[in-house]
Amino acid sequence: MLFSTVTSLLASYLASFVHDRLPTTALHAQPAPLQFELRHFHAVSSDARVLFHDVRKSDIDALSIAGEPSTYTLQRKRMKAHKPRSIDAFHRARRRSMRFLESEAIDWNEIEVDGPDVESRETLLLLAKMTNNAYLEPGEDGWYDLGGHWNVSYPFGWEPDGDGFRGHVFATPDNSTVVLSIKGTSAAFIGGGGPTSKKDKFNDNLLFSCCCARVDWTWTTVCGCYRGGWKCDQNCLEKALTDDSLFYPIGTNLYNNLTYLYPHSNIWMVGHSLGGALASLLGVTFGAPTVAIESPGEKMAAGRLHLPSPPAVQHITHVYHTADPIAMGTCNGVLSSCALGGYAMESKCHLGKSIIYDTVSNLSWAVDIRTHTIVNVIEKLLADPWPPSVEIGREVPEAKPEEDCVECYSWDFGDYPPSK
Repeated sequence: MLFSTVTSLLASYLASFVHDRLPTTALHAQPAPLQFELRHFHAVSSDARVLFHDVRKSDIDALSIAGEPSTYTLQRKRMKAHKPRSIDAFHRARRRSMRFLESEAIDWNEIEVDGPDVESRETLLLLAKMTNNAYLEPGEDGWYDLGGHWNVSYPFGWEPDGDGFRGHVFATPDNSTVVLSIKGTSAAFIGGGGPTSKKDKFNDNLLFSCCCARVDWTWTTVCGCYRGGWKCDQNCLEKALTDDSLFYPIGTNLYNNLTYLYPHSNIWMVGHSLGGALASLLGVTFGAPTVAIESPGEKMAAGRLHLPSPPAVQHITHVYHTADPIAMGTCNGVLSSCALGGYAMESKCHLGKSIIYDTVSNLSWAVDIRTHTIVNVIEKLLADPWPPSVEIGREVPEAKPEEDCVECYSWDFGDYPPSK
């Protein structure tokens, strides 16, 4: 009896001794990384249909020749997100707020899902590469939508000079997790353009300007809500956004098509620029873990689109640097680069949490719209360790919510019906 008691105590002591000396990684083992393979290209046709193109061996070979990877290994971590308990109730609440400007409470389910490890620099770097706009052009045939209609010409966004929404779909070999990457319409900011640029500019100015892109008296507004001075009719503005913008409906259609293809998969969203803003809005809607890179502030657009707001949006992560005037919300004013290109990018507040690289103070970067490109983020921001984070034992800056963020403070939004 005494021997068994002593043995038990000795075993407990040894277990405690070993436990105290186990490395933290052994006690709280990080989930194994996920390997993703390129599955589809996606784009939007000229009549706003979402189209997919299966990746073939010839496409993979072309990527290899171009030096682009077709598989990515990403670290993951558990995170909490919220999904509407009923998607029908979600859309009913949104329709009610759009039609009657009245809020309707809906029920949300808190879920725990695998998401990208946004504290890992390598993960952020690979996600940025997955949004890179150096897409190979697929063949003339092969584009399809889920209605089974084949399209024998490139959809908008895959034209050589196009800048519509487009991107890639990656999936794990067992289809357990899918990454939807979206490249936004950033080409026109830096001297590009394309067949969809006029429509894109209209939508961008509607969603990301304070009041219908009223920069000064020389600008033609994109909606009729400006009332003189610094007054803007709020009801008119919200109605214009919900009636005229194609930005969010295209995104929800894209997501719904993807869930039709992968009904049991955990979906991650990643996007650059305006594609990042769209990814964030979709992440809020569907509870999908999201990383948005160098995107304009989308919090104002979410409110104006009357998206029912979940209890928390911590599964949304923004990544940007302080030299990018678009992400910082400083690319505005008559003489700004955006205004000279015809864009009124006046929003600045982001949903979720933001990882902000202070490249102005730490790297002496000048504020310049050319730093907005995804290639710049890949090659000059994420490719090497970030010294200020390394000094405190981190790989990237800490993700924090943008508290006390104020935008469009000069404007007076209220009930200002048009004068007769």
